[in-house]
Parts: sequence; C-alpha cells; structure tokens
Amino acid sequence: MFNQAIEGTGVMQRAVELTQQGESFVLATVVWRQGPSSGQSGSRAIVTADGELYGWIGGACAEPVLIREAKQVLLEGKAKLLWLGQEAELRDLHVPEGVYTVPMNCQSEGALQIYVEPIQSAPHVTIVGRSPMAITLNSLLSALDWHVNLVDLSEFTSEMVDSTSIVVVATQGHGDEDAVEIALPKNPVYLGVVASRKRGEAVLAYLRDRSFSSDQIATIKLPAGLDLGHTSHREMSVSILAELVQLRAAGAFKKQAPQMRKTLNMIEPEEVIDLVCGMTVQAVPANRPFTFEGTTYYFCAPGCRASFEKVPTSFIKQEA
Repeated sequence: MFNQAIEGTGVMQRAVELTQQGESFVLATVVWRQGPSSGQSGSRAIVTADGELYGWIGGACAEPVLIREAKQVLLEGKAKLLWLGQEAELRDLHVPEGVYTVPMNCQSEGALQIYVEPIQSAPHVTIVGRSPMAITLNSLLSALDWHVNLVDLSEFTSEMVDSTSIVVVATQGHGDEDAVEIALPKNPVYLGVVASRKRGEAVLAYLRDRSFSSDQIATIKLPAGLDLGHTSHREMSVSILAELVQLRAAGAFKKQAPQMRKTLNMIEPEEVIDLVCGMTVQAVPANRPFTFEGTTYYFCAPGCRASFEKVPTSFIKQEA
C-alpha cells in the first residue's frame, strides 16, 4: 500500500533507515517515460517485503503493478527491467531479451520503464571471543560490509541475540558452554561453535544436562564452518565465512517478520482484475467496489468503474 509521499533524497533516506534496521527492500527507478504518464525519468520509490510503497513512480495503474513485481523480485533476489505500456503498443514493439513487459490499458495511457532491484539487508553477526581466528573472521566479514560485533564472553548477553542473529562462539574452550547457554534459548538463525569434535561432545553433553531439548541442541553447528580439510587456526575463519556466505545465498538468513505480521499477511486482501483496464487491484473498499448480479467487482480508477456501470455485461463477456 502507499505509505508516504516522499520524493528525491527522502526516498534514499528511507533506504538508509531500512538498511540500518536490517530490512530488505526493493528500489525502483523510472529510467524512461512516454507521456502522458505521470511518472518522471529519475523518479524513485521503495517497496518493502510487506508491500509498503515509499516514493512516487506513477499513478494508480503503475503502483499495483510495481508492488506485485517488486515482491517477486525480492523473493527471487534478481533485478528486473519492467516495461509498462499499452497492450497494443507492446505487441508491435521489439522488446529486448530480459525486459519484462506488463500491458496496461489505463485511460491515462503513456508508458514507463522501471528498473527494479532488490536490496538485501546485511546479516548481523556476533562473534564471542577474541582469539586470532575470531579477529580474522571479524575482518573478513567487515570487508563484505556485514554488521559484525566482536565481544568478549564477559560482555555477551542474551539481549544481543534474537531469532535473526548469527552467533559464532569462538572462545576456544574458555567458556564455550556459557556462551552457548546464553544464545541457545533465543533461537538464533545460526549458532556455530569453533571446537574440535571431542570438545564439541563435551559442550553438547553439558547442554543435555542443563535440560535443553534435542531439537534445540540439533540447531547448533558444531564444529562451525565448512569442512575444508586440515587448516590452520586462522584459516578456520575462511571455512566459517564460506559457510555463512553459502547459507545467505540459499536464503537462510532472510529476516522473518514478527509473528503478528505473519498472521496479518495470511489475511491479505484478495487480488482481482479490473475488468475494464485489466490491471490487478486489491479487493478492498478503497478500490471502488461495484456489485452486479451478486458479484462484486473492483476498479483502479473512477473512470474504469464508470465505464463498467454503463454496460457491465460487455466487460463480463470479454472476461469470459
């Protein structure tokens, strides 16, 4: 849904805020327009994972299309170039490979090309311990622009951990059990322990004695990192980095919305087709409902509803 009428630097400021909050989003930029479209070249907007729209790229026809496509781009993690235009014109044009065309039959006409790119939030990693391996891993993750917090065991608290946290315990036998016991109840998305398998068994036995469930214990990656064979102490940081990058690429660290928001998403308004212009709209009161012969129809603009009201059967027959 449309959230705020912000433009220019306001959009970029919102992008910074979302990045700092660890939220992924889509940045949309109008790279070409054909009048009389209300969108302007260079106009930008942000679409969040929840479908919130910040900024301005066009009118009532362009916005729902952008939100729909932006959600898909964020899901796939791949940028797209969208070409929104009149169906007849798009049919007659040579469209370059890789450009996604979206027919629109809005009364305002015009056309837009919008570059839609996903901005994935940087993962947050807490490294517990200050061994040479931990310091090396901190440097490697920082070089990738990940958010990293390197702390001593004495500084580590449960308030530093939530379900989106990545925690690497690198105390090297000096408090492994204590660090894991602090982090595990918060169900971090990744909890790895730098330890030999023999040392790891001792940690797991301690956790079982502390009444942690088998399911909780099974979430611990021990030893942390990919198996790269025999490595030096500092080289172990490379194996952990490789594992974290691999998991991120697989989507394991995508931020989950709070439980209440998940529940709300389950009852999101149904999306229907405006039979006059062919646009996708939400079945909500704001989209001008009109009931005909027991069925309620929704429209993107007053003109579409007015056209439908005059001869509803003509549009219904076309749809059929």
